[in-house]
Amino acid sequence: MRLVYWLALTASLLTAGGSYAQQVPTWTVYQSKSSGNVANAAATATMSAVVDRTHYLCGFIIMSTGATAATVVNATISGLLGGTITLPYAVKADPAAQNETVALDLAPCMPASAPNTAITLTLPALGAGNTNAAVAIYGYRY
Repeated sequence: MRLVYWLALTASLLTAGGSYAQQVPTWTVYQSKSSGNVANAAATATMSAVVDRTHYLCGFIIMSTGATAATVVNATISGLLGGTITLPYAVKADPAAQNETVALDLAPCMPASAPNTAITLTLPALGAGNTNAAVAIYGYRY
């Protein structure tokens, strides 16, 4: 319940200023990276560092199924200007149940802390009995 409230609050704060018309520079490379499916292991998606280029994170997705025991883990997004973002993620006590999906579009997109810096989303292992977890990030490099 807290996660749903937190996400609703975050979404309302991100859109409080109205609709943003993100102006993407003309010379960009669009990127989407995924962890692939993992079972009770860390799911990691990374926009790898590129010399003299800056990554911009425009959104991310976290999806998984439950585990044997309910728990809350902390997903992190590192490499961003302003520091690491930590997101609590609740895991249901049922390996067959779908956990809440977190899908967030960021407007405006968030830049990496500096050129030649990777942006990484990591979801830690969700516990015994977990068979499916995946994360994805998307944005561009300029």
